[in-house]
Amino acid sequence: MVQIRNFCIIAHIDHGKSTLADRLIQATHTLNEREFQDQVLDSMDLERERGITIKSHAIRMDYTFEGQKYALNLIDTPGHVDFSYEVSRSIAACEGALLIVDASQGIQAQTIANLYMALEHNLEIIPVVNKIDMDAAKPEEVRDDIVNLLGCKPEDVIFASAKTGQGIDDILSAIIKRVPAPKGDPNAPLQALIFDSVFNSFRGIVAYFKIVNGTINTGDFVKFFNTGKEYYADEIGVQKLKYEPCQTLSAGAVGYIISGIKVSREVKVGDTITHVQNPCKTAISGFEDVKPMVYAGVYPVDADDYEDLRSSLEKLQLNDASLSFTPESSAALGFGFRCGFLGLLHMEIVQERLDREFNMDVITTVPNVSYKVYTTKGDVIEVHNPSGLPAVTLIDHIDEPYIFAQVITKVEFLGAIMKLCLDKRGILKNQHFTTHDRVELNFEMPLSEIVFDFYDKLKSISKGYASFDYHPSDYKLANLVKLDILLNGDSVDALSSLIHRDHSYDFGRRMCEKLKELIPRQQFDIAIQAAIGAKIIARETVKALRKDVTAKCYGGDITRKRKLLEKQKEGKKRMRQVGNVEIPQQAFLAVLKLD
Repeated sequence: MVQIRNFCIIAHIDHGKSTLADRLIQATHTLNEREFQDQVLDSMDLERERGITIKSHAIRMDYTFEGQKYALNLIDTPGHVDFSYEVSRSIAACEGALLIVDASQGIQAQTIANLYMALEHNLEIIPVVNKIDMDAAKPEEVRDDIVNLLGCKPEDVIFASAKTGQGIDDILSAIIKRVPAPKGDPNAPLQALIFDSVFNSFRGIVAYFKIVNGTINTGDFVKFFNTGKEYYADEIGVQKLKYEPCQTLSAGAVGYIISGIKVSREVKVGDTITHVQNPCKTAISGFEDVKPMVYAGVYPVDADDYEDLRSSLEKLQLNDASLSFTPESSAALGFGFRCGFLGLLHMEIVQERLDREFNMDVITTVPNVSYKVYTTKGDVIEVHNPSGLPAVTLIDHIDEPYIFAQVITKVEFLGAIMKLCLDKRGILKNQHFTTHDRVELNFEMPLSEIVFDFYDKLKSISKGYASFDYHPSDYKLANLVKLDILLNGDSVDALSSLIHRDHSYDFGRRMCEKLKELIPRQQFDIAIQAAIGAKIIARETVKALRKDVTAKCYGGDITRKRKLLEKQKEGKKRMRQVGNVEIPQQAFLAVLKLD
């Protein structure tokens, strides 16, 4: 009888998760040398180029330990705060977690956030200090920090180096000895939790699941609990690097199902698969629907691609359940979608994936957060987009979302980071020193302030050492104004934004200066203005290109020159009435990088 162990790897970004997964795959001989490559689980080109994990990846490894055969199901997870939803789904499908901490960097904010998530699901935590072969490594110090954080024994912490392969056997034996086998009754009615899905253009949708109770066989007639749709299980199996079909899977196993589903709406992550004949009574309490943090409009560059964009977003949503979208239209850009993202990196990745995987050219508008607008009639409207704001006379007050932010940094950067957070309207709640040279700061700050460039600035002023994690707290009263950008008197709704009154003048002026650089010169003057309501607060002018019409007049009466100039002036005036200003794609992106 094969014993099963399900575990995931959690850590802060760049602490060596994917490299450690590589070593475990090599140690269990899951792949031969020819199939193997570095970061073998990071299947997207984008993940390899950026050196980050974006998707969680599942793989089954067969291993024999002390004469007993084990099936180890490993799920490698992302480390960046924007992909924490991927981590939460992986944790729900496991009984244990490897907590990886870099020996040279120590415990970071995202390590703590992921750890608490794992503890809430009662996972067995195996702490590993990685990268002990580095010159800057301080394994003993980091071990003491982990012992303080987890309350475990010092001998429970494993020292390892994923690069050299040191400590890998200790990790494998710890997984087998310490991670509990999955509980579940193979004879009970089938209950399987879908934790991920992908779209395959030849075979339809492939759903990945973990069986909590019961047994599933190839050819069974199954139904999806929440959507109520029924299918035949054409193929089930386990996922090594390729799909390996098998006849039966029972309680505790992690596998995939292909049943020829073509419509992406019919598969929901967090749904339960059960048999049609003998269904389970209740669905597995799955994941809560994720709340987007940042909203932005995504529009096709060519209006005819609207339907293609819709199907691309639906296919992407299968693979990235934290993406949400609804149709909307804009005067400047035509028809498109209002998309909700978990953060700026998430937004950037979705844009890249649309381009690479679906060949979609899209324009993304200025990101916003969602505000609660209280009207004078006493209604509450949720606004994701400045153009959805009611008239100023109808607004009583606006509430904006606040977050609780946790920053862990070295002591030498404390002053600069505090200044950054206070400039962003943050309120320092508390600070405490975790070790003699590391400090944890807790701030309450508006979400809209961290949407633009907060993360980049934090990394640059702390030389990459500070780590940042946040979760939403509640809504608070805000002094916001709607800042419009006008080109020759016409408002461009895709560039308008809701902004705090104190920052509006400075922001409006910088926007106008930036647009002046980016908008190409025309045959007529272009006035770029920033306005709050009817009040213009900043202006720049893109000067007209003009031909020297008096060049052919050498001498003679001044009236000859005057006549030519008047004629040119008439033409320019007529042109300004019919001419329209094309806004280049860079202008929409430039707003994000004003500094």
